[in-house]
Amino acid sequence: QVQLVESGGGLVQSGGSLRLSCVVSGIIFSRQAMLWYRQGPGKQLEWVATIFNGGSKSYADSVKGRFTISRDNAKNTVYLQMNSLKPEDTAVYYCKAGTQATWGQGTQVTVSS
Repeated sequence: QVQLVESGGGLVQSGGSLRLSCVVSGIIFSRQAMLWYRQGPGKQLEWVATIFNGGSKSYADSVKGRFTISRDNAKNTVYLQMNSLKPEDTAVYYCKAGTQATWGQGTQVTVSS
């Protein structure tokens, strides 16, 4: 079955950086669009970024210019490089394969002011 394991979260000061990773198994990774979502405290789930199997990318306006999504098909891994972090980026971050309903456990990102 599909499994997604996110990692790389932590506590960082405003303006800092983190890189999240998501290792995927159980699907043909290279054929999948991969997405990152986040859910902040008391907030609804929010789409963050998508990378398509051809490599094209799309970002939410709230992270455009600060976050970069990338993938390594040889490692079945999708990344989210987050720079210039703000307190409002505090959330649990999840990755998801575009055609699958399965979610990982998420990784907590906390940005202090």
